[in-house]
Amino acid sequence: MSDDRHRTGPGRDETPEERADRLWSEMLQEVRVCQTGAQILFGFLLAVVFTPRFPTLPEFDRDLYVATVVLGAGATGTLIAPVAFHRFLSGHGMKPELIRVAGRLIAAGMVLLALAITSALLLLLRTATGNSPAAWIISGAALLWFTLCWLIWPSAVLRRNGRRRERRRDRR
Repeated sequence: MSDDRHRTGPGRDETPEERADRLWSEMLQEVRVCQTGAQILFGFLLAVVFTPRFPTLPEFDRDLYVATVVLGAGATGTLIAPVAFHRFLSGHGMKPELIRVAGRLIAAGMVLLALAITSALLLLLRTATGNSPAAWIISGAALLWFTLCWLIWPSAVLRRNGRRRERRRDRR
């Protein structure tokens, strides 16, 4: 192994530059999924205001629609932002910083996307069923599900894996 190579994680033997390239590639794959969902949702939301039924919605639902569109725009913009960062920082030897910033942007974009999906679901359910309490309960359950799957569960797996590594390290 040459002097410029070192272990950066379990099973990895890569330089910091190789690690940054790998992480960036992985992030791009992750963000593509989120971007597509955010862009499709945002596109559908843009069309709602032009439907004949929109003017007949109660004021709360029209306000909810506006909030949903703003959340959708925020999610879309935030999830596209890592590409803009890459474009500006490319070639300046700043990929590790890019990875950190892009990770934060993707996390913020996912929060905005979860909120946009949840508020769109609430608007849809309120309109489709006319049953506001059920719409709130189902939408709240959806937000709870996103929080569980996108935040709590991965954090728990990360903590558990960290404890396993500490135990293995202590045994040595």
